[in-house]
Amino acid sequence: MTDGVQLGLVGVGWWGGVLANAAKESGRAEVVTCFSRSPEGRETFAREHRCKAAPSMEALLEDAVVDGVLVATPHTTHADLVERVAEAGKHVFVEKPLTLTVADARRAIRACDRAGVILQVGHNARRHPAIRRIKQLVEAEELGVVLQLEGNRSGPAAHLPTLAPWRADPAESPAGGMAAMGTHIVDTFNFLVGPARRVSAFSANVLDVRAIDDATTVLIEYESGPLGYLGTSYFVPVTNMICMYGTDGAAWSEQDATRLFIQKRADSTRIEQAVETLDTVADEIGEFALCIQEGGAPETGGPEGVEVAAVMEAIVRSAETGCAVELSDLR
Repeated sequence: MTDGVQLGLVGVGWWGGVLANAAKESGRAEVVTCFSRSPEGRETFAREHRCKAAPSMEALLEDAVVDGVLVATPHTTHADLVERVAEAGKHVFVEKPLTLTVADARRAIRACDRAGVILQVGHNARRHPAIRRIKQLVEAEELGVVLQLEGNRSGPAAHLPTLAPWRADPAESPAGGMAAMGTHIVDTFNFLVGPARRVSAFSANVLDVRAIDDATTVLIEYESGPLGYLGTSYFVPVTNMICMYGTDGAAWSEQDATRLFIQKRADSTRIEQAVETLDTVADEIGEFALCIQEGGAPETGGPEGVEVAAVMEAIVRSAETGCAVELSDLR
């Protein structure tokens, strides 16, 4: 690629590889250099993805060919890394969640605003055509008044001995699977019905086989009126579903948005709809590259990222105290 966006990558784990492949797939960008604290890790990644291994974070940020940086590191490192990348004058794509707290999210956003660089957060789940279709149904009032939302995003990764140690650390994964998986639902709910008002959560370590919680359930009241509930776990079979319930109909996105069902109020059963699929990661990286080339704001930037961070912080606080948390107290 000669005319595409040149990207650096920080974090060469499994998801870093996904982002690097997605950049190529987008047709607009490619990862040309990478860095991690492990020399062996970054050299191996560089060979596999045909990019340069930067000897230090400073070297990556000083590389004149790098237009933007993809950050795919543990959650608690995001704010500091976003600040460093922004201060170097590079555009920033950071994996979701932006941060685990509102204070850190705002710190990252301020750094990008001061530097005049783009900040994009990797909330890709809302990009699925099935979710876009549900959004259209809501906006056209074809579901009537939306009363409830339901979601579950879970998987069995915690049973695997190869799970990255940081993902099994409660400091990086508070409320079990929320940061890794549940935040996809949080952002999708925000996309569908707007910001949350109040959160109540339960999170428990039932199995006691790892330090992180293995069952998390969250109730959310939205400013626009509906109530939502979601669940997530690192210890159960793969589940990926979103449901919307309205007075005139209901819609389901299931199996990672590859199947879409709609049921009108007068129908006795739901009916499957034809739905396209999309590489949502390549799509978001393509948008990041386009924003760098042509200007404009990404769909999931700082404002969207801080809203998810607020819900995440509220979930942790509610689970710890047993009390509902008003989002206005965090924003």
